[in-house]
Parts: sequence; structure tokens; C-alpha cells
Amino acid sequence: MLVLIRGAGDLASGIALRLWRSGLQVAMTEIAQPTTIRRTVAFSDAVVRGEAAVEDVTAKRAESAAEAGALLAQGILPVLVDPAADCRRTLCPDALVDAILAKRNLGTRITDAPIVVGVGPGFTAGLDCHAVVETMRGHTLGRVYYSGTALPNTNIPGLIGGFAGERVLRAPADGVFTATHRIGDTVEAGETVGYVAGQPMVCTISGVLRGLLADGVPVHKGMKSGDVDPRCRPEYCRTASDKALAIGGGVLEAVLHLKMN
Repeated sequence: MLVLIRGAGDLASGIALRLWRSGLQVAMTEIAQPTTIRRTVAFSDAVVRGEAAVEDVTAKRAESAAEAGALLAQGILPVLVDPAADCRRTLCPDALVDAILAKRNLGTRITDAPIVVGVGPGFTAGLDCHAVVETMRGHTLGRVYYSGTALPNTNIPGLIGGFAGERVLRAPADGVFTATHRIGDTVEAGETVGYVAGQPMVCTISGVLRGLLADGVPVHKGMKSGDVDPRCRPEYCRTASDKALAIGGGVLEAVLHLKMN
């Protein structure tokens, strides 16, 4: 069974891990210049580096749907630069999962595959997909809806280590991001971890730098560009998050339930 995932960020990669480890084939699509923050646990890095490993699974960049098919035949997870997921016409996946997490539907239709799953707000089960998986932290995280929608986006990051919005680092200006630190570094409140147009991006709390944009990524003022984890556990930078795996479990349930029914 082949599942095509739109998006290859950290949450989409958690989904891919769940599906791949359950014996399903997985292919992923991304934009040409990924804006992933948690790059050490995201298959989107394969777009830039040609290859990316998340825990025990390795993905490689594919330049075409045909090359993606060849990689799958070798037991390798392919990532294509294909924002519109046009490769679906050649790969003919059994299921398509929209995990772009744009908080709105960017073009996924219920007719794109026999099974279509929307992740997070912006989708309506029965209208533009067959099922929706909840992404909001809390009691319903990872729950599958076979009718209706996920909870609306609040624009408030989830609480981790007692902090919510304070964890997130945002671009101080429009321009191109340049990092001065690396993911996994320990940082202090007030410390500068990058620059945009000569303006510093400063941490508001102390902890471990869990996520950071890559050098050279264009940003706009206020754009999420980094993430500080106050729990100070560097190993968390190398493993999929609880949220990603919970959502991945929901997607796995949805795909198998819809396949059987």
C-alpha cells in the first residue's frame, strides 16, 4: 500500500515514521526551499542535502516520479520537490495525506486518491477529504474525524515545559535569515541566535535550541524561525515529538480504517 504525503516537515515526518514502520510504502513532496524549523527530525532536509535520516529511517531526494518509484522498490523513502503533488498521477497512491499544515486547504481534493486524509484545520471530512486528524494539543490530539473538521487554529503554540508562545522565535524583519547557532545548542534568554537584515533574533527564554531555519531562507517579519525547548534535553532534537507521533497514529488509523471499509 502506497501513501503519498504532501509536506515533509517535522509533523509530516512523524506521520511518515508511523506509516513506514507499520509496513506501508511512503513517498513525500515538498517545496523547493523548505521552511522547516525542526530540521533534524524532518525528511524535508533531503530536498537540500539529497538525503535525510529521522531516527532509523532514511529518505532520499527524487527528481521525478519514476525515480521515486525506483527508490521505493529499493526500500527507500523518496522526497520530491512537487508542491502540487502532481506525481500522484504517475505514482497512483492508495492514499494521499495532506500534512502541509497551512491551516487551510491548498488544493487537496477528495478525488486525488482512493483515500484522502487532511491533517489539522482547513479540511472538512466528506467534502475535500475522507477523514481529518486533529493537531491541537490536548485531549483530542491525534483523534480522527470521519465527518466535520478539526479544531480551529488559535495561533497559540502548545505548552511545553511551562511555556507556550515564549518558546517560538520569530523573524525580526523581512529579509534572508542567517543563523549564528545550531540546533541542539544551549541558549540563554536574551541571546541572539540569528539575524535578518542586520537585526538580531533574540531568545526570550533559556533552554535548548530545538529548531532553527537554515541559512539563506527568505523570511517575513514575524515568521516562525526558531524554537527553544525549556526542558533542556538535547536528545529531543533528534527524535520525533510526542505530537508528531500522536498525529501519525491518527493518520495510520484513518488510512487502515478507510482501506478496510
